[in-house]
Amino acid sequence: MAKIFPIPAFHDNYIWLYESQEQAWVVDPGDAGPVEACLLEHGLELAGILVTHHHMDHVGGIRSLIARRDIPVYGYQKASIPMINHPLNEGETLELPGLTLRVITVPGHTMDHIAYFGTSPELGPVLFCGDTLFSAGCGRLFEGTPENMLDSLVKLKSLPGETKVYCAHEYTLSNLAFAKAVMPDSDAVQQRINECADLRQQGIPTLPSLLSREMEFNPFLRTNDAKVVAQARTKLGHEPQNEAEVMGAIRKWKDNF
Repeated sequence: MAKIFPIPAFHDNYIWLYESQEQAWVVDPGDAGPVEACLLEHGLELAGILVTHHHMDHVGGIRSLIARRDIPVYGYQKASIPMINHPLNEGETLELPGLTLRVITVPGHTMDHIAYFGTSPELGPVLFCGDTLFSAGCGRLFEGTPENMLDSLVKLKSLPGETKVYCAHEYTLSNLAFAKAVMPDSDAVQQRINECADLRQQGIPTLPSLLSREMEFNPFLRTNDAKVVAQARTKLGHEPQNEAEVMGAIRKWKDNF
């Protein structure tokens, strides 16, 4: 039976593990230790690594994991990550047992960022999106522009609503506090806050999220919403010229929230 579960790492990272036929593929292993411990605990063989972008909390464990293993390391062809031995471009696919994943380029957080989307007969549609899309948030613009991030999120918004969103960090409650400031009257935001507060009190991850619900409470997916535009207008001091300017205004607001 295929399944996906998180390996907690550092303070708030999740290294997602896809398991099928007693083999495992991990996404963004920033730390090898928790991965090795998980493989041992579950009796799994590491069969491959998927990388979304070059930040060390996503790639720092790769060298150790491949030191004694001859396994594929998938990542973007333009990424400066020397451990990648199976470079991929937008639209290319990789085949895992029971899951075919398609590469989507999603620059913004970094310029080499990609996401992996696919559908499993057992799991339905799944998205490994690294630090581009978070539940109720999006990645900080370290390298890209608001235009880059908007374009990337538009790509992700076009995926099926039932897509399970596997983000790389447990940022949900802090993101929801910001979403509440942007959309104070949103019932969807408040409902998600209540759900996630309960989950975290029990030590349960808030992820994966569901894309259709993200569309309701994530302000970075609602840059054409009149109330979000009004908040951007207030921050800018003038009428936003386009959605990218709305994106830039609320992302800057979030940076200092």
